[in-house]
Amino acid sequence: MKKFMTSLPARLLLAIIIGIVLGLVIPGEGWGLSVMQVAVTLKYIMSQLINFCVPLIIIGFIAPSITKLGNSATKMLGVAIIIAYVSSVLAAFMSMAAGFGIIPNLNIANSTEGLRELPEVAFQLDIPQIMPVMSALVFSVVIGLAAVWTKAGTTTKVLAEFQDIVLDIVKKVVIPILPFFIATTFLGLAWEGSITKQLPVFLIVIVIVMIGHYIWLAVLYGVAGAYSGKNPWEVLKHYGPAYLTAVGTMSSAATLAVALQCAGKSKNLRKDMVNFGIPLFANIHLCGSVLTEVFFVMTVSKVLYGELPALGTMILFCVLLGIFAIGAPGVPGGTGMASLGLITGVLGFGEDGTALMLAVFALQDSFGTACNVTGDGALTLILTGYAEKHHMAEQTATVDL
Repeated sequence: MKKFMTSLPARLLLAIIIGIVLGLVIPGEGWGLSVMQVAVTLKYIMSQLINFCVPLIIIGFIAPSITKLGNSATKMLGVAIIIAYVSSVLAAFMSMAAGFGIIPNLNIANSTEGLRELPEVAFQLDIPQIMPVMSALVFSVVIGLAAVWTKAGTTTKVLAEFQDIVLDIVKKVVIPILPFFIATTFLGLAWEGSITKQLPVFLIVIVIVMIGHYIWLAVLYGVAGAYSGKNPWEVLKHYGPAYLTAVGTMSSAATLAVALQCAGKSKNLRKDMVNFGIPLFANIHLCGSVLTEVFFVMTVSKVLYGELPALGTMILFCVLLGIFAIGAPGVPGGTGMASLGLITGVLGFGEDGTALMLAVFALQDSFGTACNVTGDGALTLILTGYAEKHHMAEQTATVDL
Protein backbone atom coordinates (compact mmCIF):
# COMPACT_ATOMS: atom_id res chain seq x y z
CA MET A 1 0.00 0.00 0.00
CA LYS A 2 2.81 2.39 0.89
CA LYS A 3 4.50 1.60 -2.41
CA PHE A 4 1.29 2.41 -4.30
CA MET A 5 0.81 5.72 -2.50
CA THR A 6 4.26 6.86 -3.61
CA SER A 7 3.84 5.55 -7.17
CA LEU A 8 3.24 7.72 -10.22
CA PRO A 9 -0.42 6.59 -10.69
CA ALA A 10 -1.24 7.58 -7.10
CA ARG A 11 0.44 10.95 -7.48
CA LEU A 12 -1.42 11.61 -10.73
CA LEU A 13 -4.78 10.66 -9.23
CA LEU A 14 -4.10 12.85 -6.22
CA ALA A 15 -3.13 15.72 -8.51
CA ILE A 16 -6.40 15.40 -10.46
CA ILE A 17 -8.51 15.30 -7.26
CA ILE A 18 -6.71 18.27 -5.67
CA GLY A 19 -6.97 20.28 -8.89
CA ILE A 20 -10.73 19.71 -9.26
CA VAL A 21 -11.49 20.39 -5.57
CA LEU A 22 -9.49 23.63 -5.53
CA GLY A 23 -11.05 24.74 -8.80
CA LEU A 24 -14.54 24.30 -7.36
CA VAL A 25 -13.86 26.17 -4.09
CA ILE A 26 -11.70 29.10 -5.30
CA PRO A 27 -13.99 32.13 -5.84
CA GLY A 28 -14.34 33.81 -9.20
CA GLU A 29 -13.44 37.27 -7.91
CA GLY A 30 -11.10 39.05 -5.50
CA TRP A 31 -8.25 36.93 -4.20
CA GLY A 32 -9.51 34.01 -6.28
CA LEU A 33 -8.47 35.77 -9.47
CA SER A 34 -4.97 36.33 -8.07
CA VAL A 35 -4.64 32.67 -7.11
CA MET A 36 -5.82 31.55 -10.54
CA GLN A 37 -3.38 33.91 -12.26
CA VAL A 38 -0.53 32.28 -10.33
CA ALA A 39 -1.86 28.80 -11.23
CA VAL A 40 -2.24 29.69 -14.91
CA THR A 41 1.29 31.13 -14.98
CA LEU A 42 2.79 28.03 -13.31
CA LYS A 43 0.93 25.77 -15.73
CA TYR A 44 2.24 27.82 -18.66
CA ILE A 45 5.86 27.59 -17.46
CA MET A 46 5.62 23.83 -16.81
CA SER A 47 4.00 23.34 -20.21
CA GLN A 48 6.84 25.24 -21.86
CA LEU A 49 9.44 23.11 -20.07
CA ILE A 50 7.74 19.81 -20.93
CA ASN A 51 7.26 20.82 -24.56
CA PHE A 52 10.90 21.88 -24.78
CA CYS A 53 11.95 18.37 -23.74
CA VAL A 54 9.72 16.58 -26.26
CA PRO A 55 11.98 16.93 -29.35
CA LEU A 56 14.95 15.86 -27.21
CA ILE A 57 13.07 12.74 -26.11
CA ILE A 58 12.11 11.90 -29.69
CA ILE A 59 15.67 12.30 -30.99
CA GLY A 60 17.15 10.58 -27.95
CA PHE A 61 15.06 7.45 -28.35
CA ILE A 62 14.19 7.03 -32.02
CA ALA A 63 17.58 7.77 -33.64
CA PRO A 64 19.62 5.47 -31.34
CA SER A 65 16.96 2.77 -31.62
CA ILE A 66 17.17 2.85 -35.42
CA THR A 67 20.96 2.48 -35.31
CA LYS A 68 20.59 -0.50 -32.97
CA LEU A 69 18.17 -2.14 -35.41
CA GLY A 70 20.93 -2.15 -38.02
CA ASN A 71 19.97 -3.29 -41.50
CA SER A 72 16.42 -4.07 -40.35
CA ALA A 73 15.70 -0.39 -39.63
CA THR A 74 14.19 0.55 -43.00
CA LYS A 75 11.85 -2.44 -43.02
CA MET A 76 10.73 -1.88 -39.40
CA LEU A 77 9.99 1.79 -40.06
CA GLY A 78 7.78 0.88 -43.01
CA VAL A 79 5.92 -1.74 -40.98
CA ALA A 80 5.39 0.74 -38.12
CA ILE A 81 3.92 3.43 -40.41
CA ILE A 82 1.60 0.94 -42.15
CA ILE A 83 0.15 -0.55 -38.96
CA ALA A 84 -0.29 2.93 -37.42
CA TYR A 85 -2.21 4.14 -40.49
CA VAL A 86 -4.34 1.00 -40.73
CA SER A 87 -5.21 1.24 -37.03
CA SER A 88 -6.28 4.89 -37.33
CA VAL A 89 -8.33 4.41 -40.50
CA LEU A 90 -10.13 1.29 -39.26
CA ALA A 91 -10.92 3.11 -35.99
CA ALA A 92 -12.34 5.96 -38.09
CA PHE A 93 -14.52 3.58 -40.10
CA MET A 94 -15.81 1.92 -36.91
CA SER A 95 -16.70 5.35 -35.53
CA MET A 96 -18.38 6.33 -38.81
CA ALA A 97 -20.54 3.19 -38.78
CA ALA A 98 -21.54 3.87 -35.18
CA GLY A 99 -22.33 7.48 -36.06
CA PHE A 100 -24.72 6.57 -38.86
CA GLY A 101 -26.44 4.07 -36.57
CA ILE A 102 -26.63 6.06 -33.32
CA ILE A 103 -26.58 9.84 -33.94
CA PRO A 104 -29.96 10.05 -35.77
CA ASN A 105 -31.59 8.65 -32.61
CA LEU A 106 -30.00 11.18 -30.24
CA ASN A 107 -31.45 14.51 -29.13
CA ILE A 108 -28.42 16.72 -28.46
CA ALA A 109 -28.58 20.40 -27.54
CA ASN A 110 -25.81 22.96 -27.38
CA SER A 111 -25.41 25.08 -24.23
CA THR A 112 -21.77 25.92 -23.68
CA GLU A 113 -22.27 29.49 -22.47
CA GLY A 114 -21.59 31.03 -19.05
CA LEU A 115 -18.02 29.91 -18.48
CA ARG A 116 -15.55 31.93 -16.42
CA GLU A 117 -12.59 33.31 -18.31
CA LEU A 118 -9.20 32.27 -16.98
CA PRO A 119 -6.85 35.16 -16.08
CA GLU A 120 -3.93 35.94 -18.37
CA VAL A 121 -0.51 34.67 -17.34
CA ALA A 122 1.35 37.08 -15.04
CA PHE A 123 4.39 36.92 -17.30
CA GLN A 124 5.41 34.86 -20.32
CA LEU A 125 8.51 32.72 -19.93
CA ASP A 126 8.80 31.31 -23.43
CA ILE A 127 11.06 28.26 -23.82
CA PRO A 128 11.05 27.52 -27.57
CA GLN A 129 11.74 23.96 -28.68
CA ILE A 130 15.06 23.42 -30.43
CA MET A 131 12.95 22.27 -33.40
CA PRO A 132 9.28 21.39 -34.05
CA VAL A 133 8.11 17.91 -33.08
CA MET A 134 7.68 16.72 -36.66
CA SER A 135 11.12 18.08 -37.55
CA ALA A 136 12.59 16.12 -34.64
CA LEU A 137 10.81 12.98 -35.83
CA VAL A 138 12.05 13.35 -39.40
CA PHE A 139 15.54 14.29 -38.17
CA SER A 140 15.67 11.19 -35.96
CA VAL A 141 14.61 8.88 -38.76
CA VAL A 142 16.97 10.40 -41.34
CA ILE A 143 20.00 10.50 -39.02
CA GLY A 144 19.32 7.00 -37.72
CA LEU A 145 18.94 5.48 -41.18
CA ALA A 146 21.95 7.38 -42.55
CA ALA A 147 24.09 6.13 -39.65
CA VAL A 148 23.03 2.57 -40.46
CA TRP A 149 23.65 2.93 -44.20
CA THR A 150 27.11 4.45 -43.73
CA LYS A 151 28.03 2.21 -40.75
CA ALA A 152 28.96 5.38 -38.80
CA GLY A 153 30.34 3.91 -35.59
CA THR A 154 31.19 7.22 -33.91
CA THR A 155 27.75 8.69 -34.60
CA THR A 156 26.12 5.54 -33.26
CA LYS A 157 28.08 5.83 -30.00
CA VAL A 158 27.22 9.53 -29.66
CA LEU A 159 23.52 8.78 -30.16
CA ALA A 160 23.68 6.01 -27.55
CA GLU A 161 25.22 8.43 -25.02
CA PHE A 162 22.63 11.06 -25.92
CA GLN A 163 19.92 8.49 -25.17
CA ASP A 164 21.31 8.09 -21.64
CA ILE A 165 21.35 11.87 -21.18
CA VAL A 166 17.74 12.19 -22.35
CA LEU A 167 16.66 9.39 -20.04
CA ASP A 168 18.04 11.31 -17.06
CA ILE A 169 16.20 14.44 -18.24
CA VAL A 170 13.00 12.41 -18.31
CA LYS A 171 13.53 10.92 -14.85
CA LYS A 172 14.72 14.07 -13.10
CA VAL A 173 12.83 16.84 -14.90
CA VAL A 174 9.74 15.73 -16.82
CA ILE A 175 8.24 13.06 -14.53
CA PRO A 176 8.66 15.03 -11.25
CA ILE A 177 6.73 18.05 -12.58
CA LEU A 178 3.94 16.09 -14.31
CA PRO A 179 1.68 15.82 -11.22
CA PHE A 180 1.89 19.59 -10.68
CA PHE A 181 1.18 20.27 -14.35
CA ILE A 182 -1.87 17.98 -14.28
CA ALA A 183 -3.12 19.52 -11.02
CA THR A 184 -3.04 23.04 -12.49
CA THR A 185 -4.73 21.78 -15.68
CA PHE A 186 -7.72 20.36 -13.79
CA LEU A 187 -7.74 23.37 -11.48
CA GLY A 188 -8.28 25.60 -14.51
CA LEU A 189 -10.97 23.34 -16.03
CA ALA A 190 -12.92 23.16 -12.76
CA TRP A 191 -12.62 26.88 -12.01
CA GLU A 192 -13.75 28.11 -15.43
CA GLY A 193 -16.69 25.71 -15.35
CA SER A 194 -15.77 23.29 -18.14
CA ILE A 195 -16.17 20.25 -15.91
CA THR A 196 -19.57 21.28 -14.52
CA LYS A 197 -21.06 23.17 -17.50
CA GLN A 198 -19.44 22.12 -20.77
CA LEU A 199 -19.11 18.41 -20.12
CA PRO A 200 -22.87 17.69 -19.72
CA VAL A 201 -23.58 19.26 -23.12
CA PHE A 202 -22.29 16.26 -25.03
CA LEU A 203 -22.17 13.81 -22.12
CA ILE A 204 -24.00 11.08 -24.00
CA VAL A 205 -21.74 11.48 -27.03
CA ILE A 206 -18.63 11.47 -24.87
CA VAL A 207 -19.72 8.25 -23.15
CA ILE A 208 -20.41 6.63 -26.52
CA VAL A 209 -16.99 7.68 -27.83
CA MET A 210 -15.25 6.39 -24.70
CA ILE A 211 -16.95 3.02 -25.15
CA GLY A 212 -15.66 3.12 -28.72
CA HIS A 213 -12.13 3.72 -27.41
CA TYR A 214 -12.29 0.67 -25.17
CA ILE A 215 -13.73 -1.49 -27.94
CA TRP A 216 -10.94 -0.43 -30.30
CA LEU A 217 -8.24 -1.01 -27.66
CA ALA A 218 -9.68 -4.50 -27.09
CA VAL A 219 -9.49 -5.14 -30.85
CA LEU A 220 -5.92 -3.82 -31.08
CA TYR A 221 -4.62 -5.83 -28.14
CA GLY A 222 -6.53 -8.91 -29.31
CA VAL A 223 -4.95 -8.71 -32.76
CA ALA A 224 -1.52 -7.96 -31.28
CA GLY A 225 -1.75 -10.93 -28.94
CA ALA A 226 -2.92 -13.28 -31.68
CA TYR A 227 -0.18 -12.14 -34.07
CA SER A 228 2.69 -12.14 -31.59
CA GLY A 229 1.61 -15.23 -29.67
CA LYS A 230 2.10 -13.34 -26.40
CA ASN A 231 -0.34 -12.37 -23.66
CA PRO A 232 -1.45 -8.76 -24.40
CA TRP A 233 -2.53 -8.23 -20.77
CA GLU A 234 1.14 -8.36 -19.78
CA VAL A 235 1.52 -5.14 -21.78
CA LEU A 236 -1.82 -3.47 -21.02
CA LYS A 237 -1.64 -3.90 -17.23
CA HIS A 238 1.36 -1.54 -17.01
CA TYR A 239 -0.36 1.32 -18.87
CA GLY A 240 -2.28 2.87 -15.96
CA PRO A 241 0.19 5.75 -15.34
CA ALA A 242 0.41 6.55 -19.06
CA TYR A 243 -3.38 6.56 -19.39
CA LEU A 244 -3.81 8.94 -16.45
CA THR A 245 -0.99 11.20 -17.67
CA ALA A 246 -2.59 11.39 -21.11
CA VAL A 247 -5.97 12.27 -19.56
CA GLY A 248 -4.31 15.04 -17.56
CA THR A 249 -2.04 16.50 -20.24
CA MET A 250 -4.18 15.81 -23.34
CA SER A 251 -0.88 15.37 -25.17
CA SER A 252 0.76 12.24 -26.57
CA ALA A 253 4.04 14.11 -26.65
CA ALA A 254 3.87 15.17 -23.00
CA THR A 255 2.96 11.58 -22.05
CA LEU A 256 5.89 10.08 -23.96
CA ALA A 257 8.23 9.82 -20.96
CA VAL A 258 5.66 7.94 -18.86
CA ALA A 259 4.64 5.72 -21.80
CA LEU A 260 8.27 4.64 -22.23
CA GLN A 261 8.37 3.68 -18.56
CA CYS A 262 5.13 1.70 -18.77
CA ALA A 263 6.05 -0.20 -21.94
CA GLY A 264 9.54 -0.86 -20.59
CA LYS A 265 8.07 -2.79 -17.66
CA SER A 266 6.37 -5.37 -19.88
CA LYS A 267 8.11 -8.72 -20.23
CA ASN A 268 6.44 -9.33 -23.59
CA LEU A 269 7.85 -6.27 -25.36
CA ARG A 270 11.38 -6.27 -26.70
CA LYS A 271 13.29 -3.32 -25.30
CA ASP A 272 14.64 -2.31 -28.71
CA MET A 273 11.08 -2.29 -30.07
CA VAL A 274 9.93 -0.17 -27.10
CA ASN A 275 12.66 2.43 -27.63
CA PHE A 276 11.92 2.51 -31.36
CA GLY A 277 8.15 2.10 -31.43
CA ILE A 278 6.77 4.10 -28.51
CA PRO A 279 8.30 7.51 -29.47
CA LEU A 280 7.41 6.91 -33.13
CA PHE A 281 3.81 5.86 -32.47
CA ALA A 282 3.34 8.79 -30.07
CA ASN A 283 3.55 11.01 -33.16
CA ILE A 284 1.95 8.93 -35.93
CA HIS A 285 -0.61 6.67 -34.21
CA LEU A 286 -3.69 8.66 -33.16
CA CYS A 287 -6.46 6.06 -33.35
CA GLY A 288 -8.37 7.46 -30.34
CA SER A 289 -8.28 11.04 -31.58
CA VAL A 290 -9.37 9.98 -35.08
CA LEU A 291 -12.21 7.86 -33.69
CA THR A 292 -13.31 10.81 -31.54
CA GLU A 293 -13.15 13.37 -34.32
CA VAL A 294 -15.14 11.28 -36.80
CA PHE A 295 -18.03 10.78 -34.36
CA PHE A 296 -17.95 14.42 -33.27
CA VAL A 297 -17.97 15.91 -36.79
CA MET A 298 -21.03 13.79 -37.53
CA THR A 299 -22.68 14.98 -34.30
CA VAL A 300 -21.90 18.65 -34.99
CA SER A 301 -23.17 18.30 -38.55
CA LYS A 302 -26.46 16.93 -37.23
CA VAL A 303 -26.75 19.65 -34.55
CA LEU A 304 -25.92 22.67 -36.76
CA TYR A 305 -26.94 21.58 -40.24
CA GLY A 306 -29.74 19.14 -39.42
CA GLU A 307 -28.26 16.16 -41.28
CA LEU A 308 -25.30 13.81 -41.35
CA PRO A 309 -22.63 14.11 -44.08
CA ALA A 310 -23.07 11.79 -47.08
CA LEU A 311 -21.53 8.31 -46.84
CA GLY A 312 -19.06 8.97 -49.67
CA THR A 313 -17.98 12.23 -48.05
CA MET A 314 -17.38 10.50 -44.72
CA ILE A 315 -15.35 7.70 -46.33
CA LEU A 316 -13.11 10.27 -48.03
CA PHE A 317 -12.83 12.20 -44.75
CA CYS A 318 -11.78 9.05 -42.83
CA VAL A 319 -9.14 8.02 -45.39
CA LEU A 320 -7.60 11.49 -45.50
CA LEU A 321 -7.88 11.98 -41.74
CA GLY A 322 -5.67 8.92 -41.21
CA ILE A 323 -2.96 10.61 -43.30
CA PHE A 324 -3.38 13.98 -41.57
CA ALA A 325 -3.18 12.26 -38.17
CA ILE A 326 0.31 10.96 -38.98
CA GLY A 327 1.47 14.54 -39.35
CA ALA A 328 -0.56 15.94 -36.46
CA PRO A 329 1.44 17.39 -33.55
CA GLY A 330 1.22 15.34 -30.36
CA VAL A 331 -0.12 18.31 -28.39
CA PRO A 332 -3.59 19.06 -26.97
CA GLY A 333 -6.05 19.29 -29.87
CA GLY A 334 -3.33 18.41 -32.37
CA THR A 335 -5.50 16.15 -34.53
CA GLY A 336 -8.32 18.67 -34.64
CA MET A 337 -6.00 21.51 -35.58
CA ALA A 338 -4.19 19.45 -38.24
CA SER A 339 -7.48 18.45 -39.86
CA LEU A 340 -9.07 21.91 -40.05
CA GLY A 341 -8.59 21.84 -43.81
CA LEU A 342 -10.56 18.59 -44.05
CA ILE A 343 -13.35 19.87 -41.80
CA THR A 344 -13.87 22.95 -43.96
CA GLY A 345 -12.87 21.54 -47.36
CA VAL A 346 -14.29 18.00 -47.39
CA LEU A 347 -17.22 18.39 -44.97
CA GLY A 348 -17.98 22.01 -45.87
CA PHE A 349 -18.26 23.25 -42.28
CA GLY A 350 -18.55 27.02 -41.81
CA GLU A 351 -17.08 29.10 -38.99
CA ASP A 352 -19.74 28.05 -36.46
CA GLY A 353 -19.33 24.37 -37.28
CA THR A 354 -15.55 24.54 -37.10
CA ALA A 355 -15.58 26.44 -33.79
CA LEU A 356 -18.11 24.06 -32.19
CA MET A 357 -16.21 21.05 -33.50
CA LEU A 358 -12.93 22.23 -31.94
CA ALA A 359 -14.65 23.12 -28.65
CA VAL A 360 -16.39 19.75 -28.32
CA PHE A 361 -13.28 17.88 -29.46
CA ALA A 362 -11.27 19.66 -26.75
CA LEU A 363 -13.69 18.37 -24.11
CA GLN A 364 -12.97 14.76 -25.00
CA ASP A 365 -9.41 15.15 -26.26
CA SER A 366 -7.93 13.82 -23.02
CA PHE A 367 -9.59 10.41 -23.38
CA GLY A 368 -8.82 10.24 -27.09
CA THR A 369 -5.17 10.90 -26.28
CA ALA A 370 -5.26 8.22 -23.58
CA CYS A 371 -6.57 5.76 -26.20
CA ASN A 372 -3.77 6.80 -28.58
CA VAL A 373 -1.07 6.26 -25.97
CA THR A 374 -2.46 2.96 -24.70
CA GLY A 375 -2.89 1.68 -28.25
CA ASP A 376 0.80 2.31 -28.89
CA GLY A 377 1.55 -0.62 -26.57
CA ALA A 378 -0.46 -2.96 -28.80
CA LEU A 379 1.33 -1.78 -31.95
CA THR A 380 4.70 -2.22 -30.22
CA LEU A 381 3.64 -5.79 -29.39
CA ILE A 382 2.92 -6.30 -33.10
CA LEU A 383 6.40 -4.96 -33.92
CA THR A 384 7.88 -7.36 -31.37
CA GLY A 385 6.02 -10.24 -33.00
CA TYR A 386 7.14 -9.13 -36.45
CA ALA A 387 10.78 -8.92 -35.39
CA GLU A 388 10.69 -12.38 -33.84
CA LYS A 389 8.86 -13.97 -36.78
CA HIS A 390 11.52 -12.55 -39.12
CA HIS A 391 14.36 -13.62 -36.80
CA MET A 392 15.66 -10.12 -36.17
CA ALA A 393 18.16 -10.31 -33.33
CA GLU A 394 17.26 -8.16 -30.33
CA GLN A 395 19.60 -5.20 -29.96
CA THR A 396 20.75 -4.81 -26.39
CA ALA A 397 19.51 -1.48 -25.08
CA THR A 398 21.40 0.27 -22.31
CA VAL A 399 18.24 2.01 -21.14
CA ASP A 400 16.44 0.66 -18.08
CA LEU A 401 13.00 2.18 -17.77
